[in-house]
Amino acid sequence: MKYSILILFLLFSSCSMNRMIQREKEQILSNVPESEPGTVTKEQLQSLPEPVRKWLETTGIVGRQEIRHGWIRQSAEMQMKPGQKQWFSAQAEQIFTTEPPAFLWTVKMKMNPLIFIKGRDKFTDGKGEMHIRMNSLINVVNERGEKIDEGTIQRYLGEIVWYPSAALSPFITWEAVDDLTAKATMTFNGTKGSGTFFFNEEGDFIKFSAMRYKGNTPDAKRYEWIISVQDYAVMDGVRVPVKMTATWKLDEGDWTWLKLIIQEIKYNEI
Repeated sequence: MKYSILILFLLFSSCSMNRMIQREKEQILSNVPESEPGTVTKEQLQSLPEPVRKWLETTGIVGRQEIRHGWIRQSAEMQMKPGQKQWFSAQAEQIFTTEPPAFLWTVKMKMNPLIFIKGRDKFTDGKGEMHIRMNSLINVVNERGEKIDEGTIQRYLGEIVWYPSAALSPFITWEAVDDLTAKATMTFNGTKGSGTFFFNEEGDFIKFSAMRYKGNTPDAKRYEWIISVQDYAVMDGVRVPVKMTATWKLDEGDWTWLKLIIQEIKYNEI
């Protein structure tokens, strides 16, 4: 009897989190303008730094509809802390919007036959939020605040490489660094974050670097956070990076904690 009650409780907790995620998804998508998206033109690229302009042309986004929202399916290998040897497999989905900028990322990771982690990261109205539960029941992470806001807008900025027309957003300003590098700063609803984009000679994006808070405690410090690209593919008609890693450059050494593969992207539909 007690096991039946436990199972019912776990199912209720899982359904409760799923309902929360569904409500948040519907709220984010309800803010997308109903008008038809415009077409990306070469003229819109003229004011951008040369490496950014070349990258956008390389993606094939010119002549296509602006990307206002979409859906991304991912698989991943993740670590929970520096020094960990074991990698955990995870499956994730993400919806995003560019007008206004927002995302909702959900992930499920199996730790062992009895324990799984379900997480949700959210960026809406310029604010970030991280929520992770064990077995959809026990709160492992439930964070918000200015440090989370800044880190989340930096994440959004680094991920525009999956929906390139967002580089033309009025909330993002670009500054040339050299022939293959440009710095971007995003400001939205009182939150500001910056990062540097690196490109190769062919025009492909190869790396994103940002000084990002690690943690949300009062004494949390910024460390360099790097996204590196290993492979590309054409997804829904756009050339994007599909195999990537995320690394923290910590005082005790580099910690690559995420190996990510993009499995599918849909633009302007969910």
